Amino acid sequence: MTAGPYSAEEFAGVDAAPADTFAAVPDAFQRLWTPHRMAYITGGGQPEGHANDCPFCVAPQRSDEEALIVARGTTAYVLLNLFPYNSGHLLVCPYRHVPLYDQATEEETTEIAALTQTAMRVLRRIAGTDGFNIGMNQGRVAGAGIAAHLHQHVVPRWATDANFFPIIAGTKALPQLLGDVRAAVADAWPGVD
Repeated sequence: MTAGPYSAEEFAGVDAAPADTFAAVPDAFQRLWTPHRMAYITGGGQPEGHANDCPFCVAPQRSDEEALIVARGTTAYVLLNLFPYNSGHLLVCPYRHVPLYDQATEEETTEIAALTQTAMRVLRRIAGTDGFNIGMNQGRVAGAGIAAHLHQHVVPRWATDANFFPIIAGTKALPQLLGDVRAAVADAWPGVD
């Protein structure tokens, strides 16, 4: 049996090895080290909801380089995600400290949309992206790391990258049947009887 480039003979006597040598024992796993994400995992100074401790309110007051800002508009701006899912993971944020999309002004949503389109074009040109994940997590319960300040994710994707859940489990989690969701949305849609 082999594990990576090592033969079974090279593993002979591993059970008898001192405990401190196990860290050096090779196995079949490839590892992608992402230590920068530990700050996010451990709570890394996430704001309580006040503009004075919000990183998306503070960022525009800093230099573009320091804040990782790539473009500034009139009502919104674009910056790199400090804890990216993929290289080139961008965030499009309004300057105004507002938590939810339906609380943004028409001018803000228009500029967020335009900046998102430009971000896609730029990433496609410079990184050869095959696709994108674009979205907003609204509220902490929906997965927003910084729920107090609206931000849209623009995550570049390539045919060779993949999300871990469908690959490992061969599964996508869908808590409702499509027909039930369609009916609920249609019934609630304005102007539909």
